[in-house]
Amino acid sequence: TIYCKMSKRQQPAWVASVPSDSCSLKLFNSFTRKKEEFIPKVTGRITWYSCGPTVYDASHMGHARSYISIDILRRILSDYFGYNIFFVMNITDVDDKIIKRARQNYLFNEYKTKQHENEKILGDCCEALKVFQSNLSTESEKLDMQKKMMNQMENVIVMLKENNYDAQVFDTCKDLFSDWLDRLHGSEVSDKSIFSALARHWEEDYHQDMESLNIRPPDVLTRVSEYIPEIIEYVKKIINNGLAYESNGSVYFDVNKFNSQEGHFYAKLVPEAFGDTKSLEEGEGDLSSSADKTSEKKSPTDFALWKASKPGEPSWDSPWGGGRPGWHIECSVMASAILGDSMDIHTGGYDLKFPHHDNEIAQSEAYYQNNDWVRYFLHTGHLTIEGCKMSKSLKNFITIKEALKRNSSQQLRLAFLLHSWKDTLDYSQATMDTAVHFEKMFREFFLNIQSEIQQAADRKSYKKWGDLEVNLNFGLMNKQSAVHSALCDNLDTRTALFQLKDLVSSVNVYLKDLRPLSGHPNLLLLSNIAIYITKILQVFGVVVVETPIGFQSTSGEVPSDDKTLLSCLRVIADFREEVRSSAQALGAGMGKDILKCCDKLRDESLFDLGIKLEDCEGGRTAVKVVGREVLLQEREQKQMQEDRLKQEKERKKHEQESLKSQREEQKKVPPEQMFLHEVDKYSKFDDSGIPTHDASGEELSKSQLKKLQKLHQAQVKKYNEFLKSQGDVSKASS
Repeated sequence: TIYCKMSKRQQPAWVASVPSDSCSLKLFNSFTRKKEEFIPKVTGRITWYSCGPTVYDASHMGHARSYISIDILRRILSDYFGYNIFFVMNITDVDDKIIKRARQNYLFNEYKTKQHENEKILGDCCEALKVFQSNLSTESEKLDMQKKMMNQMENVIVMLKENNYDAQVFDTCKDLFSDWLDRLHGSEVSDKSIFSALARHWEEDYHQDMESLNIRPPDVLTRVSEYIPEIIEYVKKIINNGLAYESNGSVYFDVNKFNSQEGHFYAKLVPEAFGDTKSLEEGEGDLSSSADKTSEKKSPTDFALWKASKPGEPSWDSPWGGGRPGWHIECSVMASAILGDSMDIHTGGYDLKFPHHDNEIAQSEAYYQNNDWVRYFLHTGHLTIEGCKMSKSLKNFITIKEALKRNSSQQLRLAFLLHSWKDTLDYSQATMDTAVHFEKMFREFFLNIQSEIQQAADRKSYKKWGDLEVNLNFGLMNKQSAVHSALCDNLDTRTALFQLKDLVSSVNVYLKDLRPLSGHPNLLLLSNIAIYITKILQVFGVVVVETPIGFQSTSGEVPSDDKTLLSCLRVIADFREEVRSSAQALGAGMGKDILKCCDKLRDESLFDLGIKLEDCEGGRTAVKVVGREVLLQEREQKQMQEDRLKQEKERKKHEQESLKSQREEQKKVPPEQMFLHEVDKYSKFDDSGIPTHDASGEELSKSQLKKLQKLHQAQVKKYNEFLKSQGDVSKASS
């Protein structure tokens, strides 16, 4: 009977719990200028196109701002959120900038090889300067740059007038002089291979920079020069769709007609820029924004899909005559050729929003007759240098190679991670100091954990958890949730890094709290935390190799997880500690030389091998395999920091001395003379030298007089003190 009753019992109803912190991935979409939930067209897959470089010069930190940030976004979406990403990027190797730079380089080098007489070079330099001065900009920033170029040319002219030609000095005026040569002879350049040679050179240089920055290569790389037939067919279809027209061998996009059609909208990203002819002309290129080109258009807002080539420019046959593609059509065609009529994500720099990206969208939607060629447009923020605008055209930029001489790629990436990808980043000493601090914090954390693991090789793997372990583990889980929430919120890497920083601090507190208890840390818990932090830094691209814990060395130095090596180093460190203890027991006199030898072992011998010993008062010496390059960098940065502090101290001392000197000089001024020099403010004074009327002759108000009288009385007191210090009280004022 009992069995029958029990068999009729059923399981109670089960109620699923509701997550308290559920969050969906949101990205800041330039189409709406707000964060939107990210939903790709196909679940789990992202199709992605990103604007690549125009290869005519060295890549600079403005490029790095975009490419590192986009790489971070790509890594997080792929390695953290698990999306399968198909990533396409272009190389612009046909462009006005490339054409002009290639011609200038060619003409300048040709001029130098002819070895003209000094008088000929002098005359040409004077003429080039004259032409340059007649075309100065009205924009203050650009004018400042032009003044520097003129100063360089004037220095060259002085040198030539002294009949003292120097090729290296002449090279300093290359930009100004080659521009003049291009105006005269650019149309005569017939060797078209110079354009592709320049592009190939700087493309290779770009790829080297990207590898140095640990940026993942694209799945597909497209070049404009390889897609000319597709561009021509693309333009033909837009004409057939009634949204482009031919004029004098060029083809222009009909902006007003497109914008008037139902389902289409021109300038989706920056609608307020519609009609900004200045930006549109800049987008057309240096060689394509002349008055005659503007007159070919139905409207000033129309832009070129195909440009009729002039003498001195590369040219391809087309139904409209010899020509070359416009800048904006290039990206549309290459992206469409690989990704089709729609893509999930399009990325690029903020400065490309208008007109480039808006024109891309318009001509692509005109081709496909759709309105969703791109679903999410992500724009990376600007980069400034010490608060100032960075611009290649203004010659105010730092190349990536120059930046990598100052800081490692790891430190540069941390600097970018500590800022929102969509906001302005200021590349400054303060920014890099913060990045270096974070790198050192994480490195020391990993080394400390590895040291604890190495020292505790003989301890049991499992041990009972106390309150300290339970609390630390809750901290780990909370930080994991916080990092996830941050990454869901527009890939907020800054907040994520600060959450990791807090987690490191919690571990340090845990280890500190254990010391008074003479307890051993729970190694499995510490390993779990270190593995998690390593994993997130791997996702961010900060840790560049597969390693369970920490920044594994990639420079061919001894690996930090070699157990035999660590055991040997442990023996050396313990022996050194015993020697130090014995030397200290001998007293300052007898043990001094022995202690020096111990310090030499730590600071020179082991340092040169990339091994760091840290003497811990009351505990065993910590052994850390860091790598010689890292140790040298830490030493150099420490010295730089000390030098900066010393310079700042000297500056403040100088300011204080200068201020003191000014005050002393001010004391020497007789009160009746203190206002007399301020004739730009006052026109009349009383017998005591106090102003009574302003510069226009109006009588001063009572409040103004009262203020001036107070200043006068204060000066009377200072002046009397000065006279007293000089032993002369006969001239004292009252």
